[in-house]
Amino acid sequence: MTKRLLCVVLDDFQQAAASSADWSALEDAVELRSIDRHPQSEDELVQLIADAEIVVTLRERIEFPRTVFERLPKLQLLIATGMRNSAIDLAAASEHGVVVSGTASSLTPPAELTWALILGLSRHLVSEDAAMRSGGWQSTIGRDLFGHTLGVIGLGRIGAAVAKVGLAFGMKVQAWSSNLTEQRCAEVGVELASSLEALLGASDVVSIHLKLGARSRGLIGAEQLAAMRPSALLVNTSRSAIVDQQALLTALREARIGGAGLDVFDHEPLPADAQIRQAPRTLLTPHLGYVTADNLSVYFTEAVEDISAFLAGTPTRVLNQSN
Repeated sequence: MTKRLLCVVLDDFQQAAASSADWSALEDAVELRSIDRHPQSEDELVQLIADAEIVVTLRERIEFPRTVFERLPKLQLLIATGMRNSAIDLAAASEHGVVVSGTASSLTPPAELTWALILGLSRHLVSEDAAMRSGGWQSTIGRDLFGHTLGVIGLGRIGAAVAKVGLAFGMKVQAWSSNLTEQRCAEVGVELASSLEALLGASDVVSIHLKLGARSRGLIGAEQLAAMRPSALLVNTSRSAIVDQQALLTALREARIGGAGLDVFDHEPLPADAQIRQAPRTLLTPHLGYVTADNLSVYFTEAVEDISAFLAGTPTRVLNQSN
């Protein structure tokens, strides 16, 4: 009997890979193994997947630099959920004979979570729930969204989806990014802010929807946070490094902004002693933007398809096309 290939799924915290797709077509050829903890170092990562011919990595939280590929002679196929992954050195993968394939990814889950954070912050849901459970009653005053201003930084597919919900709530919606055009804003039905500072100063809620790159890294620092209204909410479901985390902590502690809803962090999983865990006026979620049953079904169903195609000698959704 031919030895089965080992497929390791990383960061499968909920052990959802096996139940999110039908793996039966691969059962004679592939052994599935899920890892429910995050590797804390390159050495630990290599140890976890040293025997694997196939690895599935969720999103971009695990780095696959050249040094990792050099230490994984058995690895043949690396599957990244989504069709873009800046954490993988694609050139190094090709040089080491590793095919990198992607999967589709739904835009709906991160847009919906963005609104969960906005609504949770606006109506103090966490503190009111805690008060109710301890025998209390009304203790906070919520804020209206209707008639107030939503500022969307980045009007790509997710940003546009968030903007459209704001419009449905009766909010005034404006958007800004470095290359945003009047035409794109007109397509979505929002205003183009004249500058980032203008957007920050006019918005009651600011939501970030940018890719992380040289222009966006550290885009929101102390100066930009100071431009926000003292009551304004900042929501980030995009990438943590877009916001200067120390400047954000200071702004929250000194009540310079009204609150922050965060789903992304510089180090993930977030360390137990991270200062942001104790910051006031925050609503924190553990990078749940993509974690829904439907989205995981897409990820792992297409991962199965990627593996089947690779085993048939016709890799699909290949991200390192030079391989």
